[in-house]
Amino acid sequence: MAVYFLYGDEDFNIDLEIEKMKSNLNQDFISMNFQIYTNPDYQTLISVLRTSPMMFGNMLIIINAEGYFSSAKNYFEDSELEDIEDALKNNPETLDIVFVVKLPRDENKKLDSRRKLYKILSGYNAKEFPTYKTYKTAEISAWIKNRGKSKGISLENDATELLIEQLGNNLRQFDTELDKLKLVAYPSTTVTKDMVKVICVSNQDLFNFTELIMVGKKDKALLEFKKLLDKKHPLELLSAIQTMLRKWIILKLKSSDCSAYELSKITGMHEFVVKQTLQKLKNTPVSELVKLKENLYDVEYKIKSAESIDMISEVECAIIR
Repeated sequence: MAVYFLYGDEDFNIDLEIEKMKSNLNQDFISMNFQIYTNPDYQTLISVLRTSPMMFGNMLIIINAEGYFSSAKNYFEDSELEDIEDALKNNPETLDIVFVVKLPRDENKKLDSRRKLYKILSGYNAKEFPTYKTYKTAEISAWIKNRGKSKGISLENDATELLIEQLGNNLRQFDTELDKLKLVAYPSTTVTKDMVKVICVSNQDLFNFTELIMVGKKDKALLEFKKLLDKKHPLELLSAIQTMLRKWIILKLKSSDCSAYELSKITGMHEFVVKQTLQKLKNTPVSELVKLKENLYDVEYKIKSAESIDMISEVECAIIR
């Protein structure tokens, strides 16, 4: 079989690549022929690399290797790296090994290509999965249409444009919205702009909601929140708002030291949107943004850990605190 090295900050595309490989396995024995390890130590890794699949078909092993590249020095000794390289060269024919390194999104981090392990792995089927730049709308549009095609739907151009306008470059969220749009379009297989308007919450909708909170109009903010609930589950809304607040906090903290272009690269927002957002936020203290983010994080944690009795009421309480 083969050795693969998949890395980058677009984790959703990496996940899709792995799912494609996984689909080629014998599904009757998937529990035996698909395994995942996270930063295994030297002895475990060597044992894994020398695994001999049994009689149930080909085998796929995923090595989540972020820890190998996050330490200040090489994770393995030189002699250990030699053993690893030798094991990879003699990879069994019925075994696929995939080393995966998912980098933090929106932080512009790169793997250190000077590391010996990087040099070893890059000699195999290495592929980088970078986040699509928000200004490269043609690339994002092509991805959306191809993903839609895989789900049996097609999108009109203005529908795709509106999706990008509302969601930016969040591929995982695009995928979720495409599933919903497929249901909305049924029995048709064509998605229109009006369908996108019905199902998707726009950045402007979120901005209006949070802006009302910032200026103290929390009663109106709660009304906006109830409107948003018609389109999204509370957890989906919390995730979207948290992402937006994180970007706003970065803009506020770094605006005095960075240009709009630099802020665009850091946040993944279009340069024009950066300028527009900074203007809207000019009278909003960063402390208020941080406070709101913390409140929403607390309620999100309670919901995910099944500690919440009434998630909608708890989100509302977090808003007015």
